[in-house]
Amino acid sequence: MRRDTFLKSMAALAAAGALPLTARAAPTVKMMIPANPGGGWDTTGRALGKALQDGKLADAVVYENKGGAAGALGLAQFINSSKGDPNALMVMGAVMLGGLITGRPPVNLTQVTPIARLTSEYNVFVLPPNSPFTSMKDVVAQLKKDPGSVKWGGGSRGSTEHIAACILARSVGVDPKKVNYVAFRGGGEATAAILGGNVTVGGSGYSEFAEYINTGKMQAIGVTSQKRLPGVAVPTMKEQGFDVVIGNWRGVYGAPGISPEQREALTNMVVEATRTKTWTDAMTANKWTPSLLKGREFSEFVDYEFSALRAIIYLSGMG
Repeated sequence: MRRDTFLKSMAALAAAGALPLTARAAPTVKMMIPANPGGGWDTTGRALGKALQDGKLADAVVYENKGGAAGALGLAQFINSSKGDPNALMVMGAVMLGGLITGRPPVNLTQVTPIARLTSEYNVFVLPPNSPFTSMKDVVAQLKKDPGSVKWGGGSRGSTEHIAACILARSVGVDPKKVNYVAFRGGGEATAAILGGNVTVGGSGYSEFAEYINTGKMQAIGVTSQKRLPGVAVPTMKEQGFDVVIGNWRGVYGAPGISPEQREALTNMVVEATRTKTWTDAMTANKWTPSLLKGREFSEFVDYEFSALRAIIYLSGMG
């Protein structure tokens, strides 16, 4: 076959969508991470992006970090800048729901397209170096004595670690409104504050503090899981006598205004990425629990979580 005839045939096949995936140009994915570098959303977004590339599902992934207001600033930018883009993704999760409830920004998740839940993770509470405390019981004793003297540091207002601190206070007879919570715009800022001794207790997803816990720079004093995390020698809050069980989860949304077909294609691409070795290695390294949920089930899950978190926030005195 002549070269020009061959090229014309390939072009016709491509236009008809008949070429195998390996012969089509993979997209460039735009990944909005609505938080500063160094936190859980950042780690999740970049791990997913690497999986998309290693799995030959994307030619390139372009990342944009936009922290602030529990992800609401990044959400607003995503809504305004990615309308109709079938290759745009935004990382989100339980923290964003909490922020939307407490912050009441002028944007909301109904303006973007649900794609998939990816992971679940539990929070860990840690003490900074040279802390006068050695356990969660020490912290609770001080909390009962003088609530304002215990400075809790973590993600944005309404984050799962913030809610956990308020649930703990309420469970031990302390007014949740007296919890002295310091919100940071990203995991990097929170980590620096904890290592610098600028907060009494730090809270976040276990993966964010794992390296500091393993090297002894932070002392882990409790996890918010029902049972101990596999391979992690940190007691749960519950086994220490504190009824605090709350999980964090992370997922991705697509741009506003994409078609049902584009949503399905984007969902399939993300699901394929979660089947790569790159992704499973990231899950293991970060001690994430796989919790893939897509389509209508994911949409319904977000609606349920929003209602449940609203109730918890109200009962915790934050709403």
